[in-house]
Amino acid sequence: MAEELGLTRCGGTEFAWGTRTYVMGIVNVTPDSFSGDGLSGSVAASLDQARRFVADGADIIDIGGESTRPGSAPINADEELKRVLPVIERLAKEISVPISIDTYRAEVAKRAIEAGAHMINDVWGLKKDLDMAKVAASYDTPVIITQNQRGSSYVDLIPDLIADLKITIDMALSAGIKWENIILDPGVGFGKTVEQNLEIVRRLVELKVLKRPILLGTSRKSFIGYALDLPVEQRLEGTAATVAIGIANGADIMRVHDVKEMALVVKMSDAVVRPGYYKTEG
Repeated sequence: MAEELGLTRCGGTEFAWGTRTYVMGIVNVTPDSFSGDGLSGSVAASLDQARRFVADGADIIDIGGESTRPGSAPINADEELKRVLPVIERLAKEISVPISIDTYRAEVAKRAIEAGAHMINDVWGLKKDLDMAKVAASYDTPVIITQNQRGSSYVDLIPDLIADLKITIDMALSAGIKWENIILDPGVGFGKTVEQNLEIVRRLVELKVLKRPILLGTSRKSFIGYALDLPVEQRLEGTAATVAIGIANGADIMRVHDVKEMALVVKMSDAVVRPGYYKTEG
């Protein structure tokens, strides 16, 4: 599988898919993050959190300037840029791990890459802003394509999800995005019910038919809260369970809020499910 997925180059880093699971640390430069960790646009707080995440084992830092929680108030591109650019510009000079920009706006992605970002994380899977694919292609930037079901429904969850991702992969390739620059996210929490989110984690391995690395973002999400009847600040253990099961079922990147704790869960999970990992990394 590692040979099938190949390598993705991101800034000065190479991701050798299949050899281990990578950790993406979430830095929300927002006042209204669903997870309660929004940093209210504070550059200093965002920089401190990103530095701590790198020290705790993050392989990628994901910078977001607009909340994606259901019902959140939208902002315009100028406000989003005002929040994220100062953080990206400073981080690009200070940390060695790749920086991802969490946005669905092509102009924000373009400006973020020019400021030092190395990856695009598009929660609308190139479909909200049709110029996004052009930006990713022209800057030769890896892009995370999320399957976002908000505003529509499924007939058969996993086959429908796979079919939609296939369409988006074709769209990306047609725009000139390289095969090795495509990363897939099944979109846990984006238009799915609690039962559907649980099913995605349980059946994640079926997405391997698409032959691209998979990012899984379950951290602190509401389906964990419903399953355990716990508020967002008490979902650490539930998140850990989904991380471990996600890795066992084929996840290549875990996007998390609690980097220190989840980096350990990732390392232990890799030691169990990836032959040879413990010998070489432990």
